[in-house]
Amino acid sequence: MPTESRTDNIWEDEDKNDAAIDHIEVKDPKAELSSLENRERDEKLLVRLLDMRLLPTVILIYLMNYIDRNAVTAARIEGLQDDLHLTDVQYSTVLAVLYVTYVPAQIPSNMILNKISRPSYYIPGCVILWGLTSALTGVTKDYSGILATRIFIGLPEAAFYPGTIYLLSCWYTRKELAFRSAILFGGLLVSNALGSLIAAGILSGMEGARGIRAWRWLFYIEGSLTICVGFLAIWALPDYPHNTRWLSPAQRRLAQIRLSEDAGEADEDLGQESMFTGLIQALKDIKVPIFALMSCAQLLGMSFQNFFPTLTSTLGFNTTISLLLAAPPWIFATIICCLNEWHADRTGERFFHISTWWLVVILGFIIATTTMSVAGRYVAMFLMGCGFAGFAITLVWLSNAVPRPPAKRSAAIALVNGLGNLGNLYVYHHIFTSRSNGEDSIGSYAWKSTWGPNYHPSMFIGIGSLVFAWVLALIMRCILVKENQDLDRKELLDISVARRKRIEEAARLEGITFEQALEKRKGFRYLY
Repeated sequence: MPTESRTDNIWEDEDKNDAAIDHIEVKDPKAELSSLENRERDEKLLVRLLDMRLLPTVILIYLMNYIDRNAVTAARIEGLQDDLHLTDVQYSTVLAVLYVTYVPAQIPSNMILNKISRPSYYIPGCVILWGLTSALTGVTKDYSGILATRIFIGLPEAAFYPGTIYLLSCWYTRKELAFRSAILFGGLLVSNALGSLIAAGILSGMEGARGIRAWRWLFYIEGSLTICVGFLAIWALPDYPHNTRWLSPAQRRLAQIRLSEDAGEADEDLGQESMFTGLIQALKDIKVPIFALMSCAQLLGMSFQNFFPTLTSTLGFNTTISLLLAAPPWIFATIICCLNEWHADRTGERFFHISTWWLVVILGFIIATTTMSVAGRYVAMFLMGCGFAGFAITLVWLSNAVPRPPAKRSAAIALVNGLGNLGNLYVYHHIFTSRSNGEDSIGSYAWKSTWGPNYHPSMFIGIGSLVFAWVLALIMRCILVKENQDLDRKELLDISVARRKRIEEAARLEGITFEQALEKRKGFRYLY
């Protein structure tokens, strides 16, 4: 059952919407809403304004986020590992150590974001910091140097994705959020394509320029671009519906009312709630750990993303062509992602729009493990990329399942995304003794280089992880179906005589049954 302290009675009479709306403080007389006939027009204008300003900004940031993060894998092909004298285990550690700071920092970051009034300063400031750290990666000389930059870069990066999902949930309704999240996630998928193309251009054209290796130029250029994007975001990003400076008072009030109507109560915390109240509430809700395990399993199952240039290099082409071949699967996945989430918003369905694509990834793994032909494995890479169409709305489903209060939603998003990223830290330990030199070697990660070029063990790990994620998603769907059934029973039992008469009259006027009229006027329900 829902555990929100402020949503225990979320099933109550639809008149609660009016009470929630009345609770919104309006200090400016100009904040009066337009007439009812203009409400739909004004709401479309507001959503369009947000789409034109908020979405392009976070997409651009997300694109730079993953270009910076995955620059290490592209640089490896052009000599980073050799120049810094990294062993395979050290290189895998360089990739994974980012999550040592990235994972735990997400929870306090989102808790801070929920309390501060200007996310338009907080998020861009973190973008500038990680761009600077990424650029400094180019000056590293050894393992300890690159390890230090990778540890630190996880701190500012932790603010972006869970913080952005929370910010989107503060502006868009439940049936608008999935498609917008897909557009945001498209930035990640496009970054995998553009990142490879940019890396191919820099690595092929900058080798030896001013006596500097091309892989170092890759970090200098991409880090500098990220810093510029961070300064742009200060101007472009909104704050919250009640205090965004580039909206009129009426638009700010309309933005608050939309969210109130969507969940039956105002989207705000109680004044006496501390920063840790939402965290405690999230930890007590069984839905949150299930989502966290599900996210962890699916990220492990799709960890091939961090090694995609390495996978395309197994097709037998040179560095430039291998990087170029990494782009089309991600462009295709972006299209699939947007179509899938658009349909998820239209239908309000979540489970099948997420879990079906995990089965497509499993099919890709099966193809890749049964053939080493160039065509077969490349088709498998297209199928593998489609899995992110499901991943893109995992946090959206979470925000639908844990809607109020905002402090709880913020903490839940950070917990699930942070703990979910433990899938990227998965270590498949294998300890063996080399009789030839008497040394112990401790490794390795889910995509160890010695498993190449076929990487069959890695794909078997992926299949098992995604099957486990599918089972957890099914459990979550059953929980939400049960909770909606309980809400239906409570709403029907507690319906007042006056409200029943109003609904009966509405049914008569509309020419439908009482049950159909009641269905149209029911209160909040979870999306599953």
